Amino acid sequence: MTARKICLIGGSGFIGRHLAAQLVSRGYRVTVASRRLDLPEFRVLPSAELVRADIHDPERLASLVAGHDAAISMVGILHGSRAQFEKAHAELPQKIVAACARQGVRRLVHISALGAAQDAPSDYQQTKALGELAVERAGLDWSILRPSVVFGRDDAFLNMFAGLQKLLPALPLAGADCRMAPIWVDDVARAVCECLARRKTVGKRMDLAGPETYTLAELARLAGRASGHSRPVFGLPDSLAMLQAALMESLPGPTLMSRDNVRSLRWDNVSDQPFPSGLLGFAPAALSALAPDWLAGRDRNAAASRHRAKAAR
Repeated sequence: MTARKICLIGGSGFIGRHLAAQLVSRGYRVTVASRRLDLPEFRVLPSAELVRADIHDPERLASLVAGHDAAISMVGILHGSRAQFEKAHAELPQKIVAACARQGVRRLVHISALGAAQDAPSDYQQTKALGELAVERAGLDWSILRPSVVFGRDDAFLNMFAGLQKLLPALPLAGADCRMAPIWVDDVARAVCECLARRKTVGKRMDLAGPETYTLAELARLAGRASGHSRPVFGLPDSLAMLQAALMESLPGPTLMSRDNVRSLRWDNVSDQPFPSGLLGFAPAALSALAPDWLAGRDRNAAASRHRAKAAR
């Protein structure tokens, strides 16, 4: 089963940029729905097209997926109210499956999240589970991928920890003991591509967990060491973590931590299932083999840029 024209819904973010590049490299034509058209990462992809679209409008969504061989549903938000989570994670997948059914697009790959469950502690996890349920009930040729925390050179996860330790004398951490199995963004993208290429992935819900398990505190310390700004990292009790998150929610600018994030960290983000290598045809890369190099290069590249700018003056 080979789909040639793919519609990415939610594809202009971190994972979507990597996925679009892999799809194009495999010969697919890719339509990326986005609220913005000024995204330089996509201009260099010869068979990728950015289309401005209100994906929450059922009519616009139906016209967007029309003529495609497959759709990839990958919208996700980390912060917001319960209503905002439901709109992005539960209601939108329902609209996507309805649009696909209406336009005869049978193949759908849905990116959810490891830990999604209706009895989970956070709105994020609960609404992700509702989205999975909508996809499973759709009657389409679906595959669901559930990645653990996703890392990569341009992530907002390890880079955030590295940046905070550059600025702060110490790092107080909510959910410090939460266990995670980080998965490389290129492996998540490859998993989507393999789903499109492999019929045996239809009707499967697959956990994407990396081969190594860390606590959140260990990941923060790794980011600090690798970037050359190692600081003391210590865990906060839940009450203080919730207070810290409430304060961070009220600060201007992007939210780094919310109370719903803290609730998510009450559950380990690991899988009791092995990585589905038999279905996907590959094994995932280890964080320890990749992250130190690119985190260390982060400051070296910044220093080199400053040196070139100084020399040009």
